[in-house]
Amino acid sequence: MEGDTFSGIVNGTQIDGKVVQTFQKSFVQVQDILDQNRLLINEINQNHESKIPDNLSRNVGLIKELNNNIRRVVDLYADLSSSFTKSVDASSEGDSSGAMKSDGKAGHKRNRPA
Repeated sequence: MEGDTFSGIVNGTQIDGKVVQTFQKSFVQVQDILDQNRLLINEINQNHESKIPDNLSRNVGLIKELNNNIRRVVDLYADLSSSFTKSVDASSEGDSSGAMKSDGKAGHKRNRPA
């Protein structure tokens, strides 16, 4: 199944297969980083509980690596969000619920409860 192109449907709007593959690739990257973070957190906790000075010093580098990984996850999610918005906007061009404004943004209306 890997490498197959397919389309998806989001809110009745068809999404290109390449877009879906890009999302899947990004989600796999995010999951890999989160798995790595779990291992880092376990090691940090073990080092902390050991109270051995060398282990505690090592935690400084591990925490920096953890912080960098979190930044990477945030960036990946931001890119995913942007890509998703662009693909949905492009797919729904001409649709009255997603008509493009002159500023290039979709003109979605939200109904607010009274």
